Formats: sequence, structure tokens, C-alpha cells
Amino acid sequence: MKTEDAIAAQAELHHQYFLGLQLMVAVEEGREVVYDWIFRLFRRQHEEKFLSSFEKLGLDDLPHAVACAKYHVLSNGMGGVAVEYMAESDTKAWVRFRYPRWMYAGPAICGIPVEASRGFLHGWYKQNGVSLKNPRLGYVCVSEDVTGQFGFCGYFKEYDHDLSDDERLVFAPDEPVPGFIAKDQPVPPDAEWSDERLAKANRNYAVEYIRNGMRALALSIGRESALQLAKRAARLTGLQHYQIMRDAVDAIDGDANDAATFLVSMMEGMGDQCETERQRDGSVRIQQSGLRVARGLDGGDRGVLLEAWIELWRGAIHSHRRFFDLQCSVEDDRLEWTIAEQGRTS
Repeated sequence: MKTEDAIAAQAELHHQYFLGLQLMVAVEEGREVVYDWIFRLFRRQHEEKFLSSFEKLGLDDLPHAVACAKYHVLSNGMGGVAVEYMAESDTKAWVRFRYPRWMYAGPAICGIPVEASRGFLHGWYKQNGVSLKNPRLGYVCVSEDVTGQFGFCGYFKEYDHDLSDDERLVFAPDEPVPGFIAKDQPVPPDAEWSDERLAKANRNYAVEYIRNGMRALALSIGRESALQLAKRAARLTGLQHYQIMRDAVDAIDGDANDAATFLVSMMEGMGDQCETERQRDGSVRIQQSGLRVARGLDGGDRGVLLEAWIELWRGAIHSHRRFFDLQCSVEDDRLEWTIAEQGRTS
């Protein structure tokens, strides 16, 4: 197994977890909560990432409409999301997200309400001009994902007048889209973005949706309700996704040692360190340190995230052919796992 395979497996796992959480919130809480949650999530991500990434991506000196469009191509591309760029002028630049859409993998897109789209449009795209202190910059949405149109597409436009709040995001579904020109597509600076760094950026992109998504969901429906939904979605995602992860890291669906090897291999994909010890009773204990998933979090946010995240791995271990009991305790910046085989009777 190569470490790069484990990094990619972690990226895909967290991608699937975020999708599963979206579906669970839509089913259990309804459309209004979906909008509020996704709005909070994307506004938080915007405030944390947007301006700080401009210099890294070499966009500081570009006209704002062009810079915003290129930003979405570059930042999403590093997360494995295909986005195309088309500029009509210095004041009008398009972005078109291609299918399959990262946010709604496979036919799961059919279960996502339009309020999710409106949440990220208002949370992020409408806010670009505000963050850049350019009151003339807005976003025009020409097509959305779940409305039966051709997918998420629109353009950033700098008008010749200051915009009101309602004018910073408008919809123009009949406007024609310019053609794709391959040579115009932006690429990240080679000196700063090696292949290894891009692979880790892909993983971190997916993980950030879980880190920020948990905090935003707690604000929308309360910490305890958010935790219960996040734990159930995590357990189901781990159960459903185990075989894909197993194949990615060349693991074996066997005894407790094999289950522990699987877990350690996956955690290498997070950049965490693990020490394994076989116990006299046949169980296996794993000490995991680093905890990249919770890095920088403290207090209740950290506790809720880890409690839900542990359920991803409980689901994965319970998806093995043999029945295992998985216990996990949290101590400072470490997790201690114990995997023990157990009998199962009807």
C-alpha cells in the first residue's frame, strides 16, 4: 500500500460522509434547515479561506470578476472538483461546474433540495464583493444543479454602480454561456503546488467540509441534535464504504489483527501516527496521535467532531465479515482504539 492511496481513500471517505450528512439532514430536518445549515457552512468557509487564498493562488493583481472566477476553478480543482473558466471581459467572467458534481455524487443528487444550492449561493458567491470591498461586484446564476437545468453555472460581474443587497445575487436562466477555451484555463503555480501537496489538498478539502459542517449544523439545530445526526450518518457511511477503503489500502477482511492493520493504514492517510499492541486476550490496541481531523479545534467543537468521527470507523469495523467490538477513548490529542472479536448469536 502506498501512502498516496490512503490519502486518496481518506479524501473519498470524507466526501461520502459529507454527502450522507446532507441527505440525512434533508430527510430528518427539512428544507429550511438545509438552507440555514449550508448557508452557515459556506459563509464560514468563505470567511476562513477566500481572501487568505488569493495571494497563494496568484490572483491579487487581477480584475475582481476574473480573479473570483479563477479562484473557484483553482480552489475547487485542488479538491478534485472539475470547474471551467470563461472570461468575456475584465468585468464579466464565468464559472461552470462539470458533472459528476462533487457535492452530490451519483444519483444522490436526486435527494438534495434546491435550498442547498441557495444556501451556498447566498453564503459564498453573494459575499465575494463584500469581502473584496468592491460594492459593484455581484454574481449572476444562470443554471443550478437540482432544478433540471444543465448544472451549476454563472458569472461574476462588476457593474458600473454600487449594488444593493438584493442585486449582489441574481438569476438569469436564459442567458447563453460562452464556449470553453482550453488554453484560457488557470493552473496553480508550479513552484508551490507539487503533486503530493495537491493530493493532500484534495483530502483536506473534503475534511474541511466535515469540520466546518459539524459546527455549522450545531448552530442550525443545536449541538445534541447535530451530534446524533452526524453520528448516525457517520456509522452508515463507514458501513457502506468499508469495502472501497479496504481495496484502496490493500487490507484483508480477516481477524482482529487484519482489522487493526486496516485502521492503521487508513490513519496514515490522515498523516496521524499509530502504535499497535496485541493483547493476551486476542484483542488489538491502537494508540493514535496527531488527530489531524480535529487540529485547531477545542472545547465542545472538538468533542462533538471526534465523537461523530469515531463512528465512521465503528461502521467500517462493523462491516467486516467477522463481528468485532470497537472501543475508543479520547485522551488529549490521542485516540486509543481496542478491537476485539466477539461471538454473535441469534
